[in-house]
Amino acid sequence: MSAKPQSREFFLNNNLLEASEKTIQVMKAAIVTIGDEILIGQIIDTNSAFMAKALDRIGVEVTEMLSISDDKKHILDTFAHFQNKVEVVIITGGLGPTKDDVTKKTFCEYFDDELVVNQEVLAHVTELIEGFYKRPISQLNKDQALVPSTCTVLPNKVGTAPGMWMKKENTVFISLPGVPYEMKYLVEEEIIPKIVREYKRPYIIHKTILTYGQGESLVAERIEQWENNLPEFIKLAYLPNPGRVRLRMTACGTDKELLEKAIEENVQSLDAIIHDIIVGYDENETLETVVGKLLARENATISTAESFTGGKVASLLSAVPGASAYFKGSVVSYATEAKINVLGVPEGLVNEFSVVSAEVAKAMALNVKNLLKTDYAIATTGNAGPSKGDSDAEIGTVFIALATPNGVVAEEFNFGQPREKVIDRATVKSLEILQKEILKIVQ
Repeated sequence: MSAKPQSREFFLNNNLLEASEKTIQVMKAAIVTIGDEILIGQIIDTNSAFMAKALDRIGVEVTEMLSISDDKKHILDTFAHFQNKVEVVIITGGLGPTKDDVTKKTFCEYFDDELVVNQEVLAHVTELIEGFYKRPISQLNKDQALVPSTCTVLPNKVGTAPGMWMKKENTVFISLPGVPYEMKYLVEEEIIPKIVREYKRPYIIHKTILTYGQGESLVAERIEQWENNLPEFIKLAYLPNPGRVRLRMTACGTDKELLEKAIEENVQSLDAIIHDIIVGYDENETLETVVGKLLARENATISTAESFTGGKVASLLSAVPGASAYFKGSVVSYATEAKINVLGVPEGLVNEFSVVSAEVAKAMALNVKNLLKTDYAIATTGNAGPSKGDSDAEIGTVFIALATPNGVVAEEFNFGQPREKVIDRATVKSLEILQKEILKIVQ
């Protein structure tokens, strides 16, 4: 008896598994931010997220992120901790000209080196201070040109502090200024190209599926069998937020084309299972972006009348580039008087049904739609807590109304507590209702 012929999927999966098991090693990196201002919560560390995404795009796996104080011993201990554990350590901060910035001196101690004046950096700093800022250069400014004698200088064309690249045994230590736009410039123009030139890396392919309307546990239950059948080289992560769950698929290996093909085939099979809650396939394609594209495509406009959400729906809609083409404005009628006096909701309607009711939500949506002359309008009213305010409705009770070219509808929800959760879930649910209604009308 002849052997059963193997399917195309059999060969694809075997080739991918073979590609993912080849001897090429995943390159590992660590990110360290230096500065007491981060540790005391005075500023938020956005640098680490930017660097991690940049490294991930070129197949470098970030295994640790740390924030440490601007202290020589802490920095030295951190360097020793990562020595030979990762291939790259990127450090931001501590490169200023003042006495509390000790990174360069600590680099010298760790690498048994000394600071010397780099003439190219000095010329750049002089031109920047005297030519652009039109003031005499100080000694503190000149000291920015001091770098360890054996380091590879990474020219910083948008600031005064250069980046530094130094290698010890199997680990490269890269020091960058903490100013975000300077850090971003050096990462994009110097570090990423240099890593790509000097290191062989595997491919890391991500695909994000954006779902709205169901919680993490329900989504996991619906796709359990699909998830169990994923190839070993594809990992799935759940990234939940109020009202939405992002599903991130990650494949790692040496054959980019095969990895992308496997990801795409599994995305298609996932879509067949949960098509009703998928709104996009991109990390940056949020629900407000999807809704914006729909409105722009249909040449339709939207306005909002918000109570307890305090303008959050409007904020999301207006944050999308190009929103002026479809978003016309919002009335944040937080108090009952504002609903009556500004939006024109009849006082008798409020007295009869309560300010937290489907009837009031519908009136808010219709009135703001007429006021701003839009095709669609969203309205929110509810009790987010901690107290009930002007209504006896249970805390967590929310009414969301949507006025469309065909009429107005309102839905009731109870999003529980705490207050922040109620507001976030209602904001997301408003956009979800809008998206589904637009699709219903245009299809």
